[in-house]
Amino acid sequence: MSHLLLIEDDTLLGEGLRQFFESHGFQCTWLVDSHKVEKHWYHVDLVILDRQLTDGDSLIQLPHWLSLKALPVIVLTAKIEVEQRVEGLMAGAKDYVVKPFSHQELLARIYAQLRPLGESQLLYGPIKVEPGSRNVYWQNESVMLKPKEFDLLLLLIQNPGRVFHREELLNKIWGYQAFPTTRTVDNHVLRLRQKLPDLAIETHRGVGYRLVML
Repeated sequence: MSHLLLIEDDTLLGEGLRQFFESHGFQCTWLVDSHKVEKHWYHVDLVILDRQLTDGDSLIQLPHWLSLKALPVIVLTAKIEVEQRVEGLMAGAKDYVVKPFSHQELLARIYAQLRPLGESQLLYGPIKVEPGSRNVYWQNESVMLKPKEFDLLLLLIQNPGRVFHREELLNKIWGYQAFPTTRTVDNHVLRLRQKLPDLAIETHRGVGYRLVML
């Protein structure tokens, strides 16, 4: 089990991410500021770091933390300018995710950084999913999926047999501060069924969907 350190001062987002990571098999320590980062830095495998904390710009301290122990760091930020992304990478971050973001996209980026420790691919019958590269294959042929289609597929394959309510899928896939409708979920499920004929997604009328276990 990989151990994540989440440093995020938005309590709603932080608690949601903590629960999300733990539901996907990670151990997660969540901090709301930088005061106890050094205490936990030595004991984790990856860091998800909000750039602008209540006690300042976390990139200022990032080189020091990395000098204690080299870790993959994914920076979360509302700053979208290229120069600011470059600042994060130059400070030592391995990846950069702009808010608002999809939880599933962040999960895929975490898998990519932890690839030697985690799953390199997921199999479901003739379907192969590579979380890190976000590639999908059916009968060894590449299948082009849109980003949200991939996110939905990844979530279902990681949780075969589990019934997901439409509202839960909206929260997990479309993410923080997004406002789609439940019809959006239905349309994406339809497209997945069309593109991946062997994907057995079962409809639970009035509730949501589940992927039938093979």
